[in-house]
Amino acid sequence: MRLPPIRPITLDEIKDARERIAKTIVRTPLIRLELGPDFPDIRLKLENLQPINAYKLRGAANAVAMLPDAERKRGVWTVSAGNAGQGVAYAARQAGVPCTVVAIETAPKAKLERMRALGARLVPVSYDVAWKTCDARAFPGVEGTFVHPFDDDNFIAGHGTMGLEILEDAPDTKAVITAIGGGGLIVGVASAIKALKPEVKIFGAEPETAAPAALSFEKGSPQVFENWKASFVDGAGGQSMFPRMWERMKPVVDGYIVVTLEETKKAMRLMAEKARVIAEGAGALSLAAALTGKAGKGPIVAVVSGGNIDLSKFSELIGSERT
Repeated sequence: MRLPPIRPITLDEIKDARERIAKTIVRTPLIRLELGPDFPDIRLKLENLQPINAYKLRGAANAVAMLPDAERKRGVWTVSAGNAGQGVAYAARQAGVPCTVVAIETAPKAKLERMRALGARLVPVSYDVAWKTCDARAFPGVEGTFVHPFDDDNFIAGHGTMGLEILEDAPDTKAVITAIGGGGLIVGVASAIKALKPEVKIFGAEPETAAPAALSFEKGSPQVFENWKASFVDGAGGQSMFPRMWERMKPVVDGYIVVTLEETKKAMRLMAEKARVIAEGAGALSLAAALTGKAGKGPIVAVVSGGNIDLSKFSELIGSERT
């Protein structure tokens, strides 16, 4: 399959996406996290408050809406650890077309149940198979139009709408941090922000157990992360950096911050205690990265990308966080 060449996502595309998805998504609040004078000035962009409790609805709604009628009518499918699947399933349900998700079998029960509740047919596979399917863009026995969960111009433009909101609500922003899984979130947000305010720094956050983007940045080329390990940070941190996504990220991302699992748990607990926000592991990476000080003193916007986590698991994780 010949893929379209990599190109920048334009501000006009992002503005058009904003109008297209306005009735589907929520314009999420941006709140200050009150931590005191010894900490950076951090604001939280609460994408965990989207109808699917994750940012992926922005990209999915735009991508499904942009499909030609003939392709949409065939039904859609995607690959997901849970959040992209929910986004595409939600958009497909609104469009009245069937949806299949090649889903990572170890995804939290909450994510799998939500995808089913939205009408998706699930095909459970291992993480390894899911990652390869993203590359192959095909899976035996799955029909319909494939919506890539990150390497898709329209998906990325949808995520860019978040960047417009951030600068409107916090024009004094000095840095923005988002988690990196496939890279679609950071490319979308960065494309909007760099077009409007190129001096704002964009940082990606990854867990120590799965940090191919930081490794790629260090080596100057897309890398496989040999010591990849599964963890409770299931919505971010890939096994490798897709070369196409690396090409997209290079011009718009300023740096990468790797955080420990302990730092991530601490960030989850801090958000729950200080802001009454429930974030999944991937959703807390940006705050954990901001707290390292590596993104400066702020104002920093930390994107809370999702809150889809089993509550029993959440309680166990924040209860086990060493204070």
